[in-house]
Amino acid sequence: MSDYNELMGFVRETEALSQVAGRLGWDQETVMPGGAVEQRAEEHGAMASVLHARRIDPRIGGWLETAVAEDDVAAAQIRHIRRSFERAAKVPAQLASAIARETSRAHRIWAQARADEDVAAFLPALDKVLQLKREEAQAIAGRADTYDAMLDDYEPGATAAQLSAMFGAMRPRLVALRGAIRDKAPAPMLRGTFPEGEQMALTRDLALAFGYDLNNGRIDKALHPFSSGSGLDVRITTRTNVDDPFNCFYSTIHEVGHACYEQNIDRDYLLTPLGAGVSMGVHESQSRIYENQIGRSRAFTGWLFGQMKDRFGDFGIASADDFFACVNRVADGFVRTEADEVQYNLHVLLRFDLEQALVSGDLLVRDLEAAWNDRFASDFGFAVDKPSHGVLQDVHWSEGLFGYFPTYSLGNVYAGCLHTALRADVPDLDDDLARGDTSRATGWLSDKVQRHGGLYAPRDVIARASGGAPSEGPLLDYLEAKFGAIYGL
Repeated sequence: MSDYNELMGFVRETEALSQVAGRLGWDQETVMPGGAVEQRAEEHGAMASVLHARRIDPRIGGWLETAVAEDDVAAAQIRHIRRSFERAAKVPAQLASAIARETSRAHRIWAQARADEDVAAFLPALDKVLQLKREEAQAIAGRADTYDAMLDDYEPGATAAQLSAMFGAMRPRLVALRGAIRDKAPAPMLRGTFPEGEQMALTRDLALAFGYDLNNGRIDKALHPFSSGSGLDVRITTRTNVDDPFNCFYSTIHEVGHACYEQNIDRDYLLTPLGAGVSMGVHESQSRIYENQIGRSRAFTGWLFGQMKDRFGDFGIASADDFFACVNRVADGFVRTEADEVQYNLHVLLRFDLEQALVSGDLLVRDLEAAWNDRFASDFGFAVDKPSHGVLQDVHWSEGLFGYFPTYSLGNVYAGCLHTALRADVPDLDDDLARGDTSRATGWLSDKVQRHGGLYAPRDVIARASGGAPSEGPLLDYLEAKFGAIYGL
């Protein structure tokens, strides 16, 4: 057996164990009894120790020295393995285990604090997680930027300076568009109640319409919708609100975008470094283009309007055009995951700036709520009414995911580039979407992006698919055209 094959055999076992660890997280979010939190924290810590030991196994270094890449796929596998090995080797095993234990505990504390609207109950746990994640990033970064080391976990090659420049270019046009819309009459709203059972039935149909394979997946409910797994076992969650079915439907379409990315990766890459999405920015590009450019398009919402009328009867919307405006309604709100396309990125930019300040030490955890509330009032023009609409609304910091938030906006930028290319390649796409048929759109994304998994670097994936270097221009042009038409700007 060649050194390359020995290396890949070892890595496949590690990837399989990593999938098992991920299933522990899925279970914790969906069906785990509340009293199991302390035991689950220990289980997470034990799995993290095992995985960390495998990822820094000295044999990997030896194999990397002698393994021969006979093609581009093998070269990409080796590139990913070397990057993971070198990063993991800088992190002490005790620290990796401590992070897994503390984030598991902090997640449960966050969930209870959010339910109780009690920020103070969560802050000590957050402070502990932040200290551990800062220690980890400093070990990886050495003399380089600590926050960049965190960001590199989710978007390899990106830096805070690059993203700050991109986001700085986005902000003025987003704020101007929002201001112009605020001067117009509001879009119509749904009326009535929408039973959970009917929502979940339509949710399943939507998942299937966007290509989600339920033979290798499942749909469950969770406090914070997410997608989990890769390859042959890719699961999603959603949530319901009897007064707002769009929360359920579009959360589902969003998570299906993530899930289809994982399900459509070349099966030859199963349980290897290439067998998962290459970055969170690229991952988010799939969820956002499924949810927004396809799912909230005039053509697709026309089909959804008919589906909802058949299932729910009269809900106060008279026409497909009014329904399109309703789905894309721009309105003041507190919650990032429920924000319209115009304001969504402003929510992300708030978090990006705050977490950089936390990591650098310029902002102390005890001052985070006040800083959040001040920044929110400045950015959105009204005050946060309760912690679950403010600093406690997101799960990410409880799980130690510092550096993750900016990939949401980067994913929107990537989606804008992909959508422009998709429309150029499939100019009559709306004919399909009006029938609820997304297959040409999702097939294009599968071929251009998803099947490659981690074969190419993140920016290269988007550049190859869209025909040019990623930039914020296509996203902003799309938003101005779409919402200009809806609001008569």
